[in-house]
Amino acid sequence: MSIIKTTISFLKDEEYRNLLLTTALIIAGGSTVYHYLEGWSWIDSVYFSVITLTTVGYGDFSPQTDAGKIFTIVYIIIGIGIILSFIDTVFQHYNPNKPSKRKR
Repeated sequence: MSIIKTTISFLKDEEYRNLLLTTALIIAGGSTVYHYLEGWSWIDSVYFSVITLTTVGYGDFSPQTDAGKIFTIVYIIIGIGIILSFIDTVFQHYNPNKPSKRKR
């Protein structure tokens, strides 16, 4: 139940909503490119996109085509910053030690 409440609160906040949308678009875009360039299934493409951008990198999939390898280089450089921003925003939302926004 708290996951649903959290998701709703994120969707009500414009900053979180935009970041969530950007993250979803980056993953969807990367997945689409991998699906067509590498010929992977949709689930494998989404899996690889998420694993790559979260820097987990299990190594069970890797691009085999030159175009796929070049795309992966660009995708990592652009995508990791966006994913890290998303993770940081979620962390800051739940951080009990975050500084107060009150003016002194």
